[in-house]
Amino acid sequence: MPRRPRVLYVTDLAYQARGRRYCDEDIFLTSRLRSAFDLALCHPLDATALMDGFDVVVVRNSGPVLGYQEAYAAFRAEALARGTTVYNPLTGRADMAGKQYLPDLTRAGHPVIPTVESAADLDRLPEAGAYVVKPKLGADSMGLRVVSPAELHDLPPNHALLIQPHIDFTYEVSFYFVDRTLQYSLYAPDPERRWDLRPYEPTTADRAFARHFIDWNALPYGIQRVDACRTREGALLLVELEDLNPYLSLGLLDEATRDAFVTAMTESVREAVTPLP
Repeated sequence: MPRRPRVLYVTDLAYQARGRRYCDEDIFLTSRLRSAFDLALCHPLDATALMDGFDVVVVRNSGPVLGYQEAYAAFRAEALARGTTVYNPLTGRADMAGKQYLPDLTRAGHPVIPTVESAADLDRLPEAGAYVVKPKLGADSMGLRVVSPAELHDLPPNHALLIQPHIDFTYEVSFYFVDRTLQYSLYAPDPERRWDLRPYEPTTADRAFARHFIDWNALPYGIQRVDACRTREGALLLVELEDLNPYLSLGLLDEATRDAFVTAMTESVREAVTPLP
């Protein structure tokens, strides 16, 4: 009889986030995943030292890697060198690799919030009354500023920042995927309350929009969250594609939807693991 896969579940249970408790989500998920896996939790700073004893490393609510960039880089290097199975796999082209993908997608003509890397490229952006400036390696709104057009010229002349027009949108919406299947969607009716989320029923066009970016990222398996905003003209624009450790807002779901997500994740993790003896 094949043994059960051994899962190292990486999370920072003490991480403090505005308006939500990440630890509750991981406590719930690990309580359910234990029925299918032999599972242990560890802090992201301990993952490199422990991962050889497990079949797969599941990175969940580990917090922004900006706070431990060297340790995360070492984890990635060691996991790739050892051939460790990581969930999500380390081939992500989106937030996992920083936010360079936003100006890249802008240049390629994808439906994203227009983004450039320098004040010298402002002619590529639509005129706006204000602009959003954020670090390429930022996360969870760390380092984000809203500035006037005049202030843009005081920015340092480097490419460590991203500049976007401040979009006047009606709401933000998130699409949550396991592998390439949309599990559920949530939206924030009030733009001033980003984490006051409600269930959202996506249209066929919404589904195609979200799936477009999942296809672009081409992860073989894993959990991804496509964040978008609805403009006053009715279009969806990508805000970010979270492919490293997206918060899932599972506590806002009805029981049936939450159970379906757990089932999908369990099967996804199981299939990611090399067949065991």
